[in-house]
Amino acid sequence: MDGQHDFLGTGWAFPPAFDRRTRGGVMVSGVTDVEESLRILLTTAPGERVMHPSYGCPLRRMVFETMNDSTLTEIRSLIEQAILFFEARITLNAIAIDTSGLYDGVLRIQLDYTLRSSNSRHNFVFPLYLREGEVLGMDDPRSGMTRGETAGRGVA
Repeated sequence: MDGQHDFLGTGWAFPPAFDRRTRGGVMVSGVTDVEESLRILLTTAPGERVMHPSYGCPLRRMVFETMNDSTLTEIRSLIEQAILFFEARITLNAIAIDTSGLYDGVLRIQLDYTLRSSNSRHNFVFPLYLREGEVLGMDDPRSGMTRGETAGRGVA
């Protein structure tokens, strides 16, 4: 194994999968491992991991906030702190937040980072879904239902 993979490590693919040929877990290494670790870090709320309660990034608490410059700055700060404390393999250069999909319920967070082992720059785009699990009203065209219909679609 080369020096970069030694430093960056090898981990389970996420979501976990198994290889029938090797009868073992599918493993990833290098930049793929770093990006999967970033995805896990950003989707884990602090307190979810019993043995490591401080691990994670509290982005979910921002879901119901009004999206203004102050909120976007706080989101950047939360991400910076999480990466600083829990992802030592990279140096974060910049965070850009694309709000063009805000009314569709998604913020696209672009992380520009440098791998410390090779001094190579990479980008990672993380979609933060703001309407995940949203309950749509009966007259909302996205629900596909109108008044008089029920979720069972045949039950009157």
